[in-house]
Amino acid sequence: MQLTGARRSENARTARTCQNLLKLETALWRFVETAGMEPTNNAAERALRPLVTQRKVLYGTQSERGSRFQERMHSVIATCKQQGKSAVDICTQSLQAYFGYGQIPSLLPG
Repeated sequence: MQLTGARRSENARTARTCQNLLKLETALWRFVETAGMEPTNNAAERALRPLVTQRKVLYGTQSERGSRFQERMHSVIATCKQQGKSAVDICTQSLQAYFGYGQIPSLLPG
């Protein structure tokens, strides 16, 4: 049975599942059409593994604010690494911009 037919199934749960799959059909198969796109999120999980290990070994942070800071810094560092930028330079430029001595740096590619 095809999804288009199954979305009219008498079983409401099956029909709803098929309808949802049809809505996402183009996104589900994008990795087939896009060169270099992996069909799994293994790369993202591998990138997160050291952070999870560090959090477990160091027992996390002492506050919600500390957790947000750590998340954001790790995100900046990972983004800079992917783009070949210096995280230290980006942080320096961000602080300078905060105090009114320059432009806010962009982490957008390009």
